[in-house]
Amino acid sequence: VKCSSAGEERTRLEYLRSENAIARGIYNQLGSGIIPFTKSGSWMESHQFIAQPARYKTGYRKSIFLVFPSNYLTISSTVNIYGTQFGTDKIAHFFQQGYTYYKIYNRALAKGFTPEKAARKAVRWGQKTERTFYGTLVSGVYSNADLFSNFVGMKFYQGLTRPVKIGSETKPAVLFLKDGIWTFGENADLRISFIKPFISDHLNEALNPSMFIKGLRSSVRRIVRKQSCQQWHKQYPDLSQADLNQTSEGLKLWYGEDYGFTDSENFVTIANTCFGN
Repeated sequence: VKCSSAGEERTRLEYLRSENAIARGIYNQLGSGIIPFTKSGSWMESHQFIAQPARYKTGYRKSIFLVFPSNYLTISSTVNIYGTQFGTDKIAHFFQQGYTYYKIYNRALAKGFTPEKAARKAVRWGQKTERTFYGTLVSGVYSNADLFSNFVGMKFYQGLTRPVKIGSETKPAVLFLKDGIWTFGENADLRISFIKPFISDHLNEALNPSMFIKGLRSSVRRIVRKQSCQQWHKQYPDLSQADLNQTSEGLKLWYGEDYGFTDSENFVTIANTCFGN
């Protein structure tokens, strides 16, 4: 085996001890794949979990994309993680687009941006892609939940090697450099510290509404009213329109941080579809 020069080996070792190397390593294992698919998302869709049912995907004839058949192919299964229900596509956004946010943020910092402006630059990139090839242009859907997943994905990558502020609390770094080797923090419980702090109802598109193009919007509202409203009323008999509106209103920010939520007067929500007009 031919060895590299001492200088090349030192450069390589320096990189492996860097924060960027850790982020890239995690991305390679969980976020890589052909856009919009990822290793972690594919695993979520295919793994035979012990607890069943582990995933739910509605049939085509009951889906909101009945009049847009090609969109049904992009529908992800719904999972319940840490008590929050959301589509497995959010896992892809978290690990894949979250990593892109992370890189945009770091490049902006290197150019002299403040942390706030660097984060805003990443968010603007996400909004642009959601209007185009990750959202509206392809599927007719602009998802605020996707934007949230991108944003907290960035926070996840930042928090691998540095403390991250989440609301009034500070989440310790997951990994620490000790004697030149990356190690997990003492008494670290990855079930709690790895992704749980970033999972919330912001990922649930029934509560954090999306925008649909005009032709699709009326179809979605009609199908939700026909297929879902009765089930919502049955499962949550005490839930009111005001409660749902309040919940959705509270998802526009994440602990006071702007993740790129875009408001609209034309949202299709459980509140205005199952309780209204």
